[in-house]
Amino acid sequence: MADRMGNEGKQGLTRKTRGARRRNGAPTIADVAREAHCSPMTVSRVINGEGNVRDATREQVMAAIAKLNYSPNRAARSLAGGEHTRVALLFDNPSASYLSEFLMGALEEASRRDIHLVVQSCDNTADAKALMKNLADGGIQGFILPPPLCDDQSVLDLVAELDAIAVAVGPGKAEGAQGAVLIDDFQAAYDMTKHIIGLGHERIGFIIGNPEQVAADRRLNGYLEAMRDAGLPIDEKLIVQGRFTYRSGMDGAEKLLSVSPRPTAIFASNDDMAAATVAVAHRRHLDVPNDITVCGFDDTDMASSIWPELTTIRQPIREMTAWAVDAITRMIKAKRSGDKVKQEQKHMPYTLVRRESDAAPSLTSRGSRVKDPS
Repeated sequence: MADRMGNEGKQGLTRKTRGARRRNGAPTIADVAREAHCSPMTVSRVINGEGNVRDATREQVMAAIAKLNYSPNRAARSLAGGEHTRVALLFDNPSASYLSEFLMGALEEASRRDIHLVVQSCDNTADAKALMKNLADGGIQGFILPPPLCDDQSVLDLVAELDAIAVAVGPGKAEGAQGAVLIDDFQAAYDMTKHIIGLGHERIGFIIGNPEQVAADRRLNGYLEAMRDAGLPIDEKLIVQGRFTYRSGMDGAEKLLSVSPRPTAIFASNDDMAAATVAVAHRRHLDVPNDITVCGFDDTDMASSIWPELTTIRQPIREMTAWAVDAITRMIKAKRSGDKVKQEQKHMPYTLVRRESDAAPSLTSRGSRVKDPS
């Protein structure tokens, strides 16, 4: 649970902060604390990347920062001294667990570098483009873009029109923005599918991610290629569409587990959908992993917060976002100095993390006994 204050503390905070918003109407650290139901000190610890904060509290603070579009004071104070770097982080991503990791990496690096980081949520591409124009008019020099925004060519075209700089985090391909940091989604999905096949599974269901994200298509192709290389048939009934949300994962899992014969394993394109699959399996009185194997992708906090903990691909989201802040800082400084802005690209390693949600197919789930090759 979050670090909640007593009634007296809440009332005192309300009296002190009712008129404490900054003169420009921007939220304060106290506003974030009130939204997250914790103390301002806890918010400060989260922003500065200190480790002595519970994961649940950290997620509540990150959600409050995103909701209020809070920009840390420490970074804002650097505006008073000479040249400064102003960067906006825009997001339109439905996965709360992914977003928490994403924001944490950006805020930690921005705090270390005293960068003025503006965090803005948007509902769709049109909303994002309108925000970008307003932010550029207000002095924003660069944009950090997660998926699906970083895969939208019209968004990248607008960056060029605004004479700004963009760094994409987690795009399906490196081309497009001036900077990009990503993993090999195709190979990671291939490796996970190969791992599941190695356990003895042949009927493997797959839940696709958001069709607006190139990475989702690359993960699907990795699954398909591994199935082909293993000489296994591809059953279209075992491939369902998701959107990287928990709800879409539940819908996808219901479809897959209604197929007869049902799959003995399900590989979901992210941890939110994999966690939803585990929940649906439990509701159907199926044991994970003895009756069905479930694997995810990303290794967000969600993967180790459910039972059983998920076998998943670890994408170093926090490190990727921190690199993006570092890279965009260098590019903005180069542009300010009149130097040529070099395109910066970074491929980061992924890791297959094996936990408790996978096993060899059982006699009852497959119809014949299979030995665990491991």
